[in-house]
Amino acid sequence: MPEIPDLESFRANLQKKLVGKRLLSMHLLKNARANVSQGAINKAVGNQVLKKIVRDGKELHFIFANKKILAIHLMLRGKLKWYEQEDVPKYSLATLTFNIPFRLAVTDVLRKANLTLNPEPSDVPDVLSSQANLAFWKKILQTHATIKNVMRDQEVIRGIGNAYSDEILWQAKISPFSVANKIPPAKIKTLVNTIKSVYTKAQKQIHKEQPDIIGGEVRDFLKVHNSRKKKSPGGATIKVKTSGSSKTYYTDEQVLYK
Repeated sequence: MPEIPDLESFRANLQKKLVGKRLLSMHLLKNARANVSQGAINKAVGNQVLKKIVRDGKELHFIFANKKILAIHLMLRGKLKWYEQEDVPKYSLATLTFNIPFRLAVTDVLRKANLTLNPEPSDVPDVLSSQANLAFWKKILQTHATIKNVMRDQEVIRGIGNAYSDEILWQAKISPFSVANKIPPAKIKTLVNTIKSVYTKAQKQIHKEQPDIIGGEVRDFLKVHNSRKKKSPGGATIKVKTSGSSKTYYTDEQVLYK
């Protein structure tokens, strides 16, 4: 699943191409998931100029001049792709045509990506918002749940996914299996600072490796959540625990609080 550094990279590159351009039409293809019909979307944002694109949690919000919003959630395997003329990419669920020579497709082999017209504002803070400060983290960690489960719960804090929760916790030297309310206050502060640091560095690395990216994931530089690596930068063996469809990567360098 694309996570914050990926989505922020997509957002920046899409803005370069699309902001100030007019959306001529949007088409929903077979098995597309949307909260309203194609006609309703075109009535709301068709022929409107795109003013900006923002990331909100795990969604990209296309905000138009009339203040209407078209949100795209790529889910687990969704991708955005540029294409020309009628050569629509395989597994496309929706296409957007702006007054530029190429078009934008939302694709997903699993057909789970979805579009939402005018999504309801969430009361749950985005992880990089000003609301997600130290006091907020101290409050939400007053639970017996494991720290990784808290971090990934989109009903508690929005935006953190599986891969980067592992990277953040390794960098902060906190075991992902730690009980949240057993983590010392000083370590919570370290965690909050580490979140921003990890995301900032990751976005810079993605831009360096794939400066024009608008879809997919870049994970080869991750230090711990990386199936190709056996040792952490500190020389510790990287361990893997599977739970359901997700894997947790960690090392004994991380302290288990329980």
